[in-house]
Amino acid sequence: MSKNLPRHLVAEQAIVHDRAKPHTVVDRSFELPQSLYVLTVGCYLGFLVVMATGLSTPGLILPMVLFAFVIVAGFALPTIWTRLAPEGGQIAPKTWSALVRNGISTHTGRVQAKDAAVQVLILPVLVFVWGIVAVTIVGSVTAG
Repeated sequence: MSKNLPRHLVAEQAIVHDRAKPHTVVDRSFELPQSLYVLTVGCYLGFLVVMATGLSTPGLILPMVLFAFVIVAGFALPTIWTRLAPEGGQIAPKTWSALVRNGISTHTGRVQAKDAAVQVLILPVLVFVWGIVAVTIVGSVTAG
């Protein structure tokens, strides 16, 4: 059974030890180099450029600007977050050469750099190609 003890009784019996704070090192970069993030943003913004040039109508200006803002904000805020250093320190993001040398640790084991790049870039590249295909289809339908 639990019992409510007044603070002064607990303070009389408590033994307080002066302990140093544990040293915490944080990795907020997901062990990936910045170049992969830059390529990801480039593919998404490239999709918007392809769509904006291929389907240029005045009604799409505002949505394209909003999409671009969301994409930039969606990657800028995590970039700022990775640069916030806690008291204990932070691990710097890996360089491309370090990723090639060591790979990346995932839940299912170690992954080589090329495999990690494929996993990170597959969706953005497919979205970009999808934009090119969509504009090509629209162009061929309207031209004929």
